[in-house]
Amino acid sequence: MGVCICNHLLPYLYETKVQEMASLKKVLRKKKYIKIKLKKMITNHLELDAEINGVKGRFILDTGASNSCVGLDLIERFKLISEESEVKAAGAGATDMETHKSENNSLKIGKWKANECDLVLFDLTHVNTALKQHDADEVDGIIGADILEAGKAFIDYNKKALYLKKLKKKKVRKLKVPF
Repeated sequence: MGVCICNHLLPYLYETKVQEMASLKKVLRKKKYIKIKLKKMITNHLELDAEINGVKGRFILDTGASNSCVGLDLIERFKLISEESEVKAAGAGATDMETHKSENNSLKIGKWKANECDLVLFDLTHVNTALKQHDADEVDGIIGADILEAGKAFIDYNKKALYLKKLKKKKVRKLKVPF
């Protein structure tokens, strides 16, 4: 059995939906969430700008990545202190990848900040090759579930916005193994 909505109710339903969205935005603001603009790439990935150790970069937002990552070739650019890791990484069609780790980095996404952020470093060639095959720009890394969890994230896909809660201690938990 279908539901019939009379035309005279449509403006009311639309207004109610707008009010719900406005109230959600108000609630998030009141709870000290910070809005971060996302861009939709040609590949349908969501992309954002972030700063690591004061250096700007382009990152894919990936809810399926357990840890945030930076390309191994960008250690100097992002002023990272790295050490080898015995853990192998897998993802985006590649497996058994050598990794390094970098601890206690500063991360800034919009106005959201974390001062003690750990990152996984590995070769992102396979990721950037796939992006280039679709005429998309390369990225410097991936913002993963560690940041999303620390920031108690909400993603508004419709408005292309990420909401992260302001951190009290500005510390993102240590790396999860396996990556």
